[in-house]
Amino acid sequence: MVAKEIQIRPIVGLEIHVQLSTRTKMFCRCPVEFAAAPNSRVCPVCLGLPGALPVINRRAYELALKAGVALNCRVAAFTKWDRKSYYYPDMPKNYQISQYDLPLSEDGLFEIPRPDGSTKAIGIIRAHLEEDAGKNMHEGLDHTRVDLNRAGTPLLEIVTRPDLCGADEAQLFCTELQRLVRYLGISEADMQKGQMRFEPNVNLAISWNGREYRTPISEIKNLNSFRSVRLAIGYEIERQAREWKADHDYTLEKRGKMNFGWDDVREATEFQRGKEESHDYRYFPDPDLTPAVPEPNLIEAMRAEVGELPVARQRRFVAEYGMTDKDCEIILADRETGVLYEDAIGAGADAKTLTKHFIGIWNHIASGTNRSVGRLGVDAARIADLAGIVTDGTVSATAAQQVADLIYRSREGPPDSAEHIAAVAGLVQERDESAMQAWVDEAFASNPKAIEDAAKNPKKAKAAVGFLRGQVMKLSKGKADPRLAGELIEKKLKEA
Repeated sequence: MVAKEIQIRPIVGLEIHVQLSTRTKMFCRCPVEFAAAPNSRVCPVCLGLPGALPVINRRAYELALKAGVALNCRVAAFTKWDRKSYYYPDMPKNYQISQYDLPLSEDGLFEIPRPDGSTKAIGIIRAHLEEDAGKNMHEGLDHTRVDLNRAGTPLLEIVTRPDLCGADEAQLFCTELQRLVRYLGISEADMQKGQMRFEPNVNLAISWNGREYRTPISEIKNLNSFRSVRLAIGYEIERQAREWKADHDYTLEKRGKMNFGWDDVREATEFQRGKEESHDYRYFPDPDLTPAVPEPNLIEAMRAEVGELPVARQRRFVAEYGMTDKDCEIILADRETGVLYEDAIGAGADAKTLTKHFIGIWNHIASGTNRSVGRLGVDAARIADLAGIVTDGTVSATAAQQVADLIYRSREGPPDSAEHIAAVAGLVQERDESAMQAWVDEAFASNPKAIEDAAKNPKKAKAAVGFLRGQVMKLSKGKADPRLAGELIEKKLKEA
């Protein structure tokens, strides 16, 4: 009997830790501050000293609730906090305050876009609120030091169902989730600062000879980049397939679950230890913290704040405003920028011109200030005004950048029209035909070779028009109307 071909189906789920955008820690008033001097942002509560009592951070609770709503989860009618026992150097209490059997949110789904324009719903098992651990520091040392500044920082742990089918789809999910939490102001999600960390759970369903085998589940710990997520999952899929082909007893049933680390230099996973199960953590309700009953009016308020989600808004922007998905990456990077764009449309801006301005001009200014376009402080009326004078030809697309810079610098002063700002700066386009003809004649007189080439070879005529238009713009110091200049150039070439 001939063995059937082996079929391999990757099964991937994710655990994502998202640091919430709060000024203080989860259960104390210590500030959340990246790169502060080690152990300088600690107190008796986050150090777990005897007699210190935790108090829940209301803002963290609200942000976690907003995330649950955005992920289409069922919000618990009653939730509590539990002690999850660890014995690691970076856990000063030797337990973590987390949530076990009654998480704040559960049973949700999150849609991600597919390359073909459709979407795929990824199930969310739970989204619960907890505190972070400290940080072990090894770099350049022959021993380990512990910085507890991060201990007690509010974390949202999001656990997906194993609905992801491979490395690329997992990377896309992580990208879209970062976009969501930033868009809603839930987290800055800066991975270089450890504000968003990923732990993929990977195994394979292998069909062979009429039987399905499941390989052991590997949890890859603490990945802090999208690249690492993709590479680690891809490597683990290949490694598990090799292991099973070498030994058909390499199965979940016989080997259980395992924790792996990721070596970014070698681009390989490394076995760490067998994975703990829930009974190993010895969960029990925290006696120092009062259970919570999420108020219906607060849930509705969060639902109103969430509003239209980025994926849905992107579909609408593509359909209504002719954007590309690439345009949406910038314009929908945060809620303020998307709202500003639509407000500018409402103020009369042409969508095509406005999109070019947001992607080019305004994004350039925003990048220089380390802010998004929506946080520049330039109102929609001024942005629409600039788009208007470019659309009607008052100012060239090239000069629009200079006008935008002037608008940005004067944003806190009395409002002035974009046309007046352009006129004072000498940037209003010259559309007087006689003045334009003089520049065209001078460009022709200075470039006889271009005229000769265009006359001899019609294929070169288009390139000659572009070149001569550039010469006219240079002679006019950017004031010439490029459309009118092109028309006059084409007319003169035909007469030549």
